[in-house]
Amino acid sequence: MAGHSQFKNIMHRKGAQDKKRAKAFTRLIRELTVAAKISGDPDANPRLRSAIAAARGANMPKDNIDRVLKKAAGGGDDTNYDEIRYEGYGPGGVAMIVDTLTDNRNRTASEVRSAFTKFGGNLGETNSVSFMFDRVGQLIYLVDQASSDAMFEAALEAGADNVESSEDSHEITCQPEGLNTVREYLEEHLGAPVSASLAWKPQNTVSVTENQASTLLKLLDVLDECDDVQSISANYDIADDILAKLTA
Repeated sequence: MAGHSQFKNIMHRKGAQDKKRAKAFTRLIRELTVAAKISGDPDANPRLRSAIAAARGANMPKDNIDRVLKKAAGGGDDTNYDEIRYEGYGPGGVAMIVDTLTDNRNRTASEVRSAFTKFGGNLGETNSVSFMFDRVGQLIYLVDQASSDAMFEAALEAGADNVESSEDSHEITCQPEGLNTVREYLEEHLGAPVSASLAWKPQNTVSVTENQASTLLKLLDVLDECDDVQSISANYDIADDILAKLTA
């Protein structure tokens, strides 16, 4: 259950913090809305429980969370969101999965396709790249929240499958259905994680050149700006010196 992750998590990339916070809140609100419409009881609804935990982890005010839940449960929000997954390849043959929640399929498809086309990527059919990823529960802790040894021991006791530590964070993965159990145990012993969600973890990574990395990061930024995009997963590996140069 030990190792070093070479997968560069998108959440660590450079960006304007206020803008990213607002974008994160928008995504969390959509997830809360969709989850609450399934059932307003967190104890009986693991998805809602995870959505609330994610919102709290992002420091969303409790009043905001309660307002969204009340509106969704009470039928005050009649917006219907469809969950659509797009798969394809970006620059350098990087496999990408883009998960969206949208109230307008045509708009979302157009925006995602346009982004891929503009930056030399191409969309594929469903399951064209997802076989190269594992669906996992993923939790992120910062290194100042726990040492590598403490993180390993706690994750082991929680029933997690793996821990990968880098200079700034610990990435804990578990079976998708065990996410809430692992999160609750770790939160009790180590505090709240930076994030806890279902994720697509690449089985292998693809190294990219500086030019490919530059175009890839632009593609990721454009997709990240799309309101309907909830998450982006990709199997790229950018060398530290190249990443530092491109994000300086």
